[in-house]
Amino acid sequence: MSRGNAVIVHESAEVLAEAAAVRLINRLADAQAQRGEASVVLTGGRIAARVYADVLASRIRGVVDWSKVDFWWGDERFLPAGDPDRNETQARAAFLDVLPVDPARVHPMPASDVVDTPEAAAAAYAAELEAAADGEGVPPFDLLLLGIGEDGHVASLFPDHPALAASEAPVTGVREAPKPPPERVSLTMPAINGATAAWVLASGAGKAEAVDEALAGPKLPAGRVQAQGHTRWLIDADAASRLHHLEF
Repeated sequence: MSRGNAVIVHESAEVLAEAAAVRLINRLADAQAQRGEASVVLTGGRIAARVYADVLASRIRGVVDWSKVDFWWGDERFLPAGDPDRNETQARAAFLDVLPVDPARVHPMPASDVVDTPEAAAAAYAAELEAAADGEGVPPFDLLLLGIGEDGHVASLFPDHPALAASEAPVTGVREAPKPPPERVSLTMPAINGATAAWVLASGAGKAEAVDEALAGPKLPAGRVQAQGHTRWLIDADAASRLHHLEF
């Protein structure tokens, strides 16, 4: 496989979500077997919500001690707490509010009714990450989940947007995003690539062109994702329908 990306194609969105849920559970269980705890960076979007619902429904979810998992977010819409468009709200509804998590280990990005600007939210989140990493930038996330947009963006790092080049801090405020809402908060690309493992989830024919182009090279933000340990693309057959850049 070119550029170190493992691409796993599933026959449907349903199978993708179910398989990704099992992979996620096993990934966290393995981390806990080694260190007694685990960390995951959550993403938003329809396929992610289905994965989270399948985690909750899984018969093997009990192999993870959910009270010893740290939950982070890769990006967030700068909206009030509880807004249905926030990734945090989606994840809580899908599984976090039901699993026996430790509330102190759930780390949402600050909402717009808590801080005044995306930049203030980014600074606060960077400080929280640094504290969790004992002053070393960001924790070595066991797993970082990402969706991919039809334009090839990941997190809230859009093509040709200044936030894509941000590197001085692990978190950046995003203004004038090309998709609503225009104000967001996002991990930077260096922080994303600092994860031990990153999985890019893609479902639907609308993502097919972006998936193909991202796998071809770093032109799109999604094509720049290269985690420290491994990077996997977990996609369904529709999202794989235009692949031309795979080498077997």
